[in-house]
Amino acid sequence: MNLSKLLKPFITTAALTLTLAGCGGENTSEGEKDTASKKEEQVVNVYTARHYEADEQVYKDFSEETGIKVNVVKGEAEELIERLKREGESTEADLFITVDGGVLAHAKDNDILQPVESDVISENVPESMRDKENKWIGMSTRARVIVYAKDRVTPDLLSTYEDLTSEKWKGKVLARSSTSLYNQSLLASFIELNGEEAAEEWSAGIVKNFARQPDGGDRDQAKAIAAGTGDIGIMNSYYVGLLANSSDPEEVKVAEGLGVFFPNQETNGTHVNISGIGLTKHSKNPENATKLIEYMTGKEAQEYLSANNYEFPVNPEAEKPEILKSWGDFNMQELDFDTLGKHNQKAIEIFNKTGWK
Repeated sequence: MNLSKLLKPFITTAALTLTLAGCGGENTSEGEKDTASKKEEQVVNVYTARHYEADEQVYKDFSEETGIKVNVVKGEAEELIERLKREGESTEADLFITVDGGVLAHAKDNDILQPVESDVISENVPESMRDKENKWIGMSTRARVIVYAKDRVTPDLLSTYEDLTSEKWKGKVLARSSTSLYNQSLLASFIELNGEEAAEEWSAGIVKNFARQPDGGDRDQAKAIAAGTGDIGIMNSYYVGLLANSSDPEEVKVAEGLGVFFPNQETNGTHVNISGIGLTKHSKNPENATKLIEYMTGKEAQEYLSANNYEFPVNPEAEKPEILKSWGDFNMQELDFDTLGKHNQKAIEIFNKTGWK
């Protein structure tokens, strides 16, 4: 297999600098050439569905610290999973990275991952944030919260996801489309915790209270709140951090008018989803790949990712940025992330049945 051709489409996010004494002269021995060749092979190849600048900086820092070059292919999770299945033993991918516990479970079920064995990772990441077989390792979490207009809504009016279906919120609720994996996993969690009938009732109740038909992403829900289209939105928490720290003054202004509320604190907790990393089944560089997982789940990298992407770190030793601290601590749902994939199809069926477009 021609490795250079295979790696040509990779986006290289980190450079490996080598200083080899006497490697350019005619007197270079075959042994020295072999040594140089081995050094040049210190790489780790990543297929990722996370497209964040913060991740790219962590790859760069890892390379500078270890001398291991990181090559990255970006794509949608489903297409990357299919690519790994198609490539099989010939794949050059060492790691698969994606958002959503259901997608991670899907990757595991498709037999493209293998267990990761590392005491460092076990110390960095709590058991609840890892696959039971260590076929994927959590790297960050994001909460699905209620975001509200601070000038029109007070926190004492908010309580649970279920309460969003009450009459007082009629014509005031904003959410993105049911095609959003974030919403599908939220409803999947309700199916697991409350049953299909209750999940369907909730979906139907939210549809009745929509301020408008679902449109755009989570940022658009925040902007619609600011514009007065609706008063509350169902959003991932990290988008509020991104808006608050945007280079666009208008987005900063939007964030200033928003409050963040963690629902269901007295019942089964706020829905949390996870980003994770898996070692591919046919990795050619498993040691380097494991080192990158160890690095990305270490305290320093975790703090950087949280401070720049406003997700919650999985490493309990990592300190959260001030904006996350300002939202306060919260209780999260206690469920196996695999269940998000287990109930995904049923969640889609319920959305279709209740008219959540």
